[in-house]
Amino acid sequence: MSDPISDMLTRIRNAGAAQLPAVELPHSRVKESVAKLLVSEGYVADVTVSGETKKKIKIRLKYNGKKSVIEGLKRVSKPGLRRYVGSTEIPRVRGGLGVAIVSTSEGLLTDQQARKKNLGGELLCYIW
Repeated sequence: MSDPISDMLTRIRNAGAAQLPAVELPHSRVKESVAKLLVSEGYVADVTVSGETKKKIKIRLKYNGKKSVIEGLKRVSKPGLRRYVGSTEIPRVRGGLGVAIVSTSEGLLTDQQARKKNLGGELLCYIW
């Protein structure tokens, strides 16, 4: 797998479309950080990490009736073309209704947190 973050976003998108209660994926620290940001922003219900040698991340999805809370996910910076932005260049997703996840020197932050701390970095994905 050349792009694990893209795989994670695709699994979440597909699980939401199929109205599954949860999605399970292989563990990495970056994926765990992205999942925890999704919980803090209210896009998913819960994240748990299980297993000792082969860790797995289980993400419980949130729904409004039969519709997923997550309307869309888009990978921005890809392995073939990385996208870096300064703190003043961080875009607003859907006019502030969505969230951009930025990988900074202080870890993964949302677009608002990165602007507040005046940090730029790699623009990983958009979620709305």
